[in-house]
Amino acid sequence: MRELTHKTSRAVAAVLFPDTCLACRMHVAERGTLCPKCWNRLHFIAEPICAVTGFPFQHDFGNGMVSAEALADPPAYRRARAAVLHSGIARQLVQRLKYGDRTELAPWMARWMLRAGSELVEECDVVVPVPLHPRRFLARRYNQAAELGRTIATRTGLAFEPGALRRVKPTRQQVGLTANERKLNVRGAFRVPPEREIAVAGRDVLLVDDVFTTGATIEAATKALLRGGASHVDVLTFSHVVPHFAD
Repeated sequence: MRELTHKTSRAVAAVLFPDTCLACRMHVAERGTLCPKCWNRLHFIAEPICAVTGFPFQHDFGNGMVSAEALADPPAYRRARAAVLHSGIARQLVQRLKYGDRTELAPWMARWMLRAGSELVEECDVVVPVPLHPRRFLARRYNQAAELGRTIATRTGLAFEPGALRRVKPTRQQVGLTANERKLNVRGAFRVPPEREIAVAGRDVLLVDDVFTTGATIEAATKALLRGGASHVDVLTFSHVVPHFAD
């Protein structure tokens, strides 16, 4: 009887609240998925990529190849990886998670991040999301990076330390700023609180965010974690902005 009641409830729910595509709201067979049309508009990042920044190459130069940019100006983090290019459907998903109160997107997005960053996860001890400033957190009521990081920690068994890194400077929105303006905007914006250094000291940290744009925010957050005693910092994001990429 209990099983019959459960099946009946699911059937009623399916009629009243049909499963829809995460992007376009078309009906899909399984909750938390994309329809075939939207799926085909996602551009997953795969080899060949820069071994350090994760930036995709147009040509295969062999395993372990590092981009000229990373050689000329090595980042503070050890490695960065992203699941998809930040365009089209991916950009839409990020915006809905970030500004549209669509936190149910986070588990789905995090699963693809885990595929892209499997090698990073294997070598890290703790997940730390890029934090929001308290004022912005109060306005938004949640941190999209923390939503992604929580799922990653839950699925991998890694420790989750959302309070290990704080944003102590109320920065401007990065959207619309040049690369140099972004660096200046986030300079000194992050700090590991002395009472939370134990969470990262001597540990390999997986720093999680939604988008890798110019890397200014990631770089500032990484340096703060290293000052707090982290051994290494790897970066995992859902999407990566690639200039001049045509959707």
